[in-house]
Amino acid sequence: MALWWTRDRMAFVMPTFLGIIASALAETDDSWRGRLRALLATLGCFAAAALAVQMLYAHGIALAAMLVAAAFVLTMLGAVGERYRAIASATLILALYGAIGMEHFAATGAPFWQEPALLLLGAAWYGLLSVAWAAVFVHQPVQQNLARLYTLLGEYLWLKSALFEPVRGIDVERRRIGLARHNATLVAALNTTKESLYRRTDTPGSRTGSRRLRRYLALYFLAQDVHERASASHAAYGEMTDAFFHSDVMYRCQRLLALQGTACQQLARAIQLRRPFDGGSGDRQQAAADLRDAIAHLQTQTAGRTPARERLLRSLVALEGNLAALDMRLTGATRPAALDDPRSDRSLFDRSAHGWREALARVRLQLTPQAAVFRHAVRLSLALAAGFAVQQVLQLDQGWWILLTTLFVCQPSYGETLRRVVQRVTGTLGGLVVGWALFDLFPDLRMQSVVAVAAGVVFFATRRTRYTVATGAITLLVLLSFNQIGNGYDLIVPRLVDTVIGAAIAGAAVFLVLPDWRSRRLEQVASAALAASGRYLQQILEQYRTGKRDDLAYRLARRNAHNADAALSSALSGMLQEPGFLRDSAESGIRFLLQSHTLLNYLSALGAHRRDGGASAATPEIDTAADLLPGAIARMAERLAARQAPETTDDAALAALADALDAAAAADSAEDRARRQLALVCRQLPAIGEGIRRLLATAALPATLTETTP
Repeated sequence: MALWWTRDRMAFVMPTFLGIIASALAETDDSWRGRLRALLATLGCFAAAALAVQMLYAHGIALAAMLVAAAFVLTMLGAVGERYRAIASATLILALYGAIGMEHFAATGAPFWQEPALLLLGAAWYGLLSVAWAAVFVHQPVQQNLARLYTLLGEYLWLKSALFEPVRGIDVERRRIGLARHNATLVAALNTTKESLYRRTDTPGSRTGSRRLRRYLALYFLAQDVHERASASHAAYGEMTDAFFHSDVMYRCQRLLALQGTACQQLARAIQLRRPFDGGSGDRQQAAADLRDAIAHLQTQTAGRTPARERLLRSLVALEGNLAALDMRLTGATRPAALDDPRSDRSLFDRSAHGWREALARVRLQLTPQAAVFRHAVRLSLALAAGFAVQQVLQLDQGWWILLTTLFVCQPSYGETLRRVVQRVTGTLGGLVVGWALFDLFPDLRMQSVVAVAAGVVFFATRRTRYTVATGAITLLVLLSFNQIGNGYDLIVPRLVDTVIGAAIAGAAVFLVLPDWRSRRLEQVASAALAASGRYLQQILEQYRTGKRDDLAYRLARRNAHNADAALSSALSGMLQEPGFLRDSAESGIRFLLQSHTLLNYLSALGAHRRDGGASAATPEIDTAADLLPGAIARMAERLAARQAPETTDDAALAALADALDAAAAADSAEDRARRQLALVCRQLPAIGEGIRRLLATAALPATLTETTP
């Protein structure tokens, strides 16, 4: 803004700003080297898009065909990875920005290269600032992601503590649903932090040259361990509440979990401000001691000792041991040197494509009508074609905003698109009203330029968290920038009309064109969650034979299980936003989520009680469970994917194994804890089988119309 004000070239402000915005939308978290490579690729794509629009602008049909084809190709390229998806989307956005600017520059007789040059100037200016920022503040994104991760982890522990409330008649299922949904957010934060760390540990010299990076990596692995222990379940919470209702032991568990959640929040604050972590370990140690005393008192009582109560008491002892280990891990965070163990496996799994052959293979895998990416690509292309047709037929002023709105609003799912429609229209209306008021309140153009810059900052600050505010800010920026060279009032009505039309086209497209209804592929997502839990169990049992080691294979199986559980939770949330005639399986789907998530909780407890050393828990019963359980889970997942009810041939064997495991678990050794957890798994599988039958009975469509996602 300052550059063009001093040179009296205010007509250059808008295209430069649009180039800046497009470049920011193409940005992904990376090291400065990665950002520089991505910037060069982005500028190349931007130059090709801007020049193509410039050359084809006078040929309407050719320009429309180019935009439609580009929308399909660039959307499909997003299947390669996040970085490619961001660059492809931003390239399409810049192409429409170029078309919007051409409406003005075509009337002024400016050179053909001027509009593309200004767009690229803005994009390069932001890109260079971004690379310089990443080079100076190398670890800032990792620091912010870790702080958010521990904040969410603290909230998870608070939600988990609510399950131990010693009150009869509370809605435990509702709280468990809330915990499962929050777990999906927490898993996404774990994935974001892992990618942020990997992009910096994958650079030359980073593994040994940065003490701070090693500490951040250790804090990430600590968060994984805390998450596994926090998500562990040792018994049904309702049974424990009934059995120990006249004791304060459940309250003691609740208090310790809540204090550990507070410690995670304090650790998040310490990471954010780069301060030493105190953690309030004194309060937690006292709460842990009180819990041990309460359990010891229960163990001395002889009245009312039944086998069921004895089993729950032993589960309570295992729970206390898990919470004590969790507390020790949090206490270790106060000593940075204790976290940096060079002997541990610090490798991270790389999910990015290596080479153009692998990238093409990923795209080829999505070239099927059953793939969500392909459906979105077709839907978006046709929506842009419809927007162009409306623009040409109605001859609307600033009609390119129709296509831009459609591009921003049209999302892969119906629920996301509907939410974006409301946010986009509301934000645009708010921005237009504020802009109209500012024209009268601050008629001086220099003051308006300051407000425009401030609006751009607000847009960048809120575009990922508060989309309505971000839309209002970008609308205000456009209004005030156009007012620098013309009458901003003339843009108010066309911008509102175009936004409404573009949003309506996007809504119609997601409803009519290859709709990706979550309810139609719920069985596939549920099957994937079940299969991932089976692979996680297999890894756990292997380590019970060979000894605990948090190697990449184990951590990958654990993360995949939680990712699949989060995908199931997200699919159900999306399904609840779909039209009513598609929600027939909503209740059975939620109940299956609870059963599947409970199974994952039992597995987390089994994983949390692994011990260092050799085959510390290899017993005949555990060996039998290792032979039976993963296969039984895999068969259930396969039949669910095929929309077939699970067979009951394993139920008798599971019941017999559960009884044998419980009978052998007469003490509190590591082997006995493993036996009790495996018995819980055995008893959970028939319940999951019944949940599968209910899910299939209420499925929205017959098997012939089921959609799958490769």
